[in-house]
Amino acid sequence: MSPHILILGGTTEARELAAELTRRRPEIRVTTSLAGRVSRPGALAGEVRIGGFGGAEGLAEWLREHRVDAVVDATHPFAESITANAVRAAAASGLPVVVLRRPGWQPGPGDRWHPVADLAEAAEALPALGRRVLLTTGRLGLAAFAHLSRLHFVVRSVEPPEPPMPPDVEVLLARGPFTVADETALLREHRIDVVVTKDSGGVATSAKLTAARTAGVPVVVVRRPPLPDGVSAVPDVAGVLERLGRLERLGLSPGR
Repeated sequence: MSPHILILGGTTEARELAAELTRRRPEIRVTTSLAGRVSRPGALAGEVRIGGFGGAEGLAEWLREHRVDAVVDATHPFAESITANAVRAAAASGLPVVVLRRPGWQPGPGDRWHPVADLAEAAEALPALGRRVLLTTGRLGLAAFAHLSRLHFVVRSVEPPEPPMPPDVEVLLARGPFTVADETALLREHRIDVVVTKDSGGVATSAKLTAARTAGVPVVVVRRPPLPDGVSAVPDVAGVLERLGRLERLGLSPGR
């Protein structure tokens, strides 16, 4: 039976990994699992599964039933519960797990960053920083800002956000990558005086940070949740392939 790798994701890196694995060894079975939060996911190499597993126990059962040989968690850096479930399920099934996390953003000269622990702390910081807010934390979690009735929010997300939302809100549906010119125009057009973002890392949505720096606009940055105890992440697809290359039964090698 061909080796089977399960990729948890939907991120750019997850797609790149699925494509690279199927290119290197077409005989290896690659399944990418998507949570189903995006209604029109892009094309993926290999097999695709959509929907949850029912927690760590359900995932462990799925791993055994489908004879998975290795798990790669390539989910969003803020998908804390999925990562925890992946680590627990892999341990319960006696399988190796590789966690892929793109490097986080780092402030540079001229940045006016305000790091916070979560969305609630971000909401608490906003009234002292500005009145017109560009909120780019995704379509979930807007309830943390729903009580801020004196602020105007421009909410940008790929899918329509879920209520409850702030009373004074404007929704922009858009998918990155975004250019610095685009972000600069957005800040100017909507008269944004503070930006809120999660530390997602990567280049697809980092242009807003450059635009904010140039415009002197403060940025509230939500820090990433920690990885489970004892887990170390790799920063890119090459790192995942190197880790998987150590597993003899997969027949992979880093340079192949």
